[in-house]
Amino acid sequence: VQLQAFGGGLVQAGGSLRLSCSVSGFTLEDHGIGWFRQAPGKEREAVSCITSNEGNAYYGESVKGRFTISKDNAKNTVYLQMNSLKPGDTAVYYCARDIWNCPYDYSGNYYYTSAALDAWGQGTLVTVSS
Repeated sequence: VQLQAFGGGLVQAGGSLRLSCSVSGFTLEDHGIGWFRQAPGKEREAVSCITSNEGNAYYGESVKGRFTISKDNAKNTVYLQMNSLKPGDTAVYYCARDIWNCPYDYSGNYYYTSAALDAWGQGTLVTVSS
């Protein structure tokens, strides 16, 4: 089982980036995939998750309306389209397999459990300049 995240870079505030998470050793029809980020000195934050069969998408409150998660099962790849980026979005972004298939809270936000994240990709750095 492997996940590989890429697509990070430097972008100005208000700009866009698309991250990709390429997976191998399993299929996207069987497992949900989550995106997470961690900024220096801050805790890990759930960004988004997409479920296995239905492809339902869930987001963290801070990125709702700006980020969009999608996937291409044939390419074994999950995408995170990030628009209207802010300096506060600066972080290392990771993708992970969520064996609980993207649980969510009463607000419909992605609400992960660490024990359910059983495989991680390496991080990709996103830097948003003001």
